[in-house]
Amino acid sequence: MVSPDTPASTPASASRRYIAETRTFFASRAATWDTRFGDDMPGYAAAVAQAGIPRGGVVVDVGCGTGRALPALRQAVGPDGVVIAADLTPEMLAQARPQAAAARAALVLADARRLPFADAAADALFAAGLINHLPDTETALTELARVTRSGGLLVLFHPAGRAALAARHGRTMTPDEPLSAGPLRRSTAASGWRLTAYDDAVDHFFALAARS
Repeated sequence: MVSPDTPASTPASASRRYIAETRTFFASRAATWDTRFGDDMPGYAAAVAQAGIPRGGVVVDVGCGTGRALPALRQAVGPDGVVIAADLTPEMLAQARPQAAAARAALVLADARRLPFADAAADALFAAGLINHLPDTETALTELARVTRSGGLLVLFHPAGRAALAARHGRTMTPDEPLSAGPLRRSTAASGWRLTAYDDAVDHFFALAARS
């Protein structure tokens, strides 16, 4: 029981705590992230190619990290497209700056749950390793749907399959995880998306959804 002198947790305080914890976690790892995972870039390129992101469109890399997807996203949309890289952690955006400059991508400090973009502003969203870090999958997917035009794409990717990722973190997969096939199909449908592809392989996770 919460004592009368203890303020109850509010959505605003929970959100501030999430932001603080996320930034603390990734800030301390940003400088060495590519040393550990930089060889994943071919996987990012393959995922972007498989997604079929429209040439000349607006694509947002949500949770861009160090910007490993940005070269492939620029190639996908071509010279006339727009590439935006958004991340919650300033240190990650600092690491992404060289990739962003090469890809002519705008860097935006932003929370994936409250993106600073207009409704239907994007033709495609790319989100690598994002969903598992968010406290409420359906709420986040609803926000991603808000900024995506009808028929636009959401690419969910990780350069390791769910089993490999679970083993890396010393845990066992469960059927109720956000990226399990059943929960992801339900959460995408409830938030304005139609799941069109799902591939949980040994060496990658790839899911594609279209905006309803």
